[in-house]
Amino acid sequence: MKGLELAEKYYRAFGESMIREQFPEWEGQIAAGLTGSGSECYGYDDGISADHDFEPGFCLFLPGEEQLDRKAAFQLERAYAKLPAEFEGYTRQKMAPTGGQRHGVFRREEYFREKLGCLPEEMTAQDWLRLPDWALAEAVNGKIFRDDAGEMTRAREILRNMPEDIRRKRLAGHLLMMAQSGQYNYSRCLKHGETGAAQLAAGTFVDHAMAAAFLLEGKCRPYYKWSFRALKELPGGEDLARSLEWLLTTGNGPEIAEDKYFCMEGIASDVIEKLQEQEMTQAICGDLEKHAYSVNDGIRDAVVRNLNVMVCV
Repeated sequence: MKGLELAEKYYRAFGESMIREQFPEWEGQIAAGLTGSGSECYGYDDGISADHDFEPGFCLFLPGEEQLDRKAAFQLERAYAKLPAEFEGYTRQKMAPTGGQRHGVFRREEYFREKLGCLPEEMTAQDWLRLPDWALAEAVNGKIFRDDAGEMTRAREILRNMPEDIRRKRLAGHLLMMAQSGQYNYSRCLKHGETGAAQLAAGTFVDHAMAAAFLLEGKCRPYYKWSFRALKELPGGEDLARSLEWLLTTGNGPEIAEDKYFCMEGIASDVIEKLQEQEMTQAICGDLEKHAYSVNDGIRDAVVRNLNVMVCV
C-alpha cells in the first residue's frame, strides 16, 4: 500500500473520530494531511521505501497560538500518541510522543518556518530566490485530507504559484549553466583530453536541464533522487528523461562524444522552442546563453533583474 493511501486510511479510521470526539471545539481549525519529507509524500514509495521511516501516520496542522493555546496543543499531541500502534500490517515507530518528525502535531507557522525559514504569505523576493527547488517542492507535496479553515491550502497555493519574475530569474541561471556546460565546455574538455571533466560537464548540463524543464512548467524540481521520477510526469518528460539518463550513463570516447554533444544541442533546441512558445525570450538563435539573458531582461522588478543572473544557481 502506498504511504499516502495508508496515511489517509489511518486518519479516516482513527484521526477523524479522535478530533471530533475529544476536540470538537477545534475540529474546524485543525488541518490534516500528509506532506513533507519522504518518498511517500510524493507517491514515489515502493517496497524498498518501507525499510525506514515508514509507518501509519499523518500530520495535524494547528492554527496560531492566539487560536489554540499550548495546553490544548499538548493534549492533542498526547491523543495522537495514543492512536493504535498497528494498522494494515504496519507498525508505528516509537520515536517521540508526538509521532516523530514526519508525522504528528505541528503548528502551521512552525512547520513552514522549519521548511522555508518564513511563512508563505510573508515571502519576499529574496526568500523566493534563496530557497532551493526541493525545499519549495517539499512544502507543497502530498495531500491535505481536511482543511475547513483553509489556512494550509492557501499557504500551499502561494508556494505553487511562483511569481513570474522569480521563475524567470531561476530559469535564466539554469539556461546559462546549460549553455556553459553542454553547448560550450563539454567539447572543449574532450579536446583537452579531460574525459572526467567532460563527464562532469555532461552531468552539470543534465542537472540544469532538468531544473529548467520543471520551471518551464511552472513547477519546482524535487529532491535529486526523485527528480527523474517526477520529470517523467511532465509533458514530454519521458523522452527528456531518457535522453538525460543516456547522457549520464554513457562514456565519452570518440565513437559517442559527438552523439552526446548533438543530444545536448537537441535538448537546448527544445528548451528554446518552449521559451519562444511562452514568449519568454526575444533572442533568435540557438545559443542558450543569449536566451538566458533575454529571459532575465524580461524581469519587471528592477532589483531582481539587476541581480547576478546566477544568483539562484
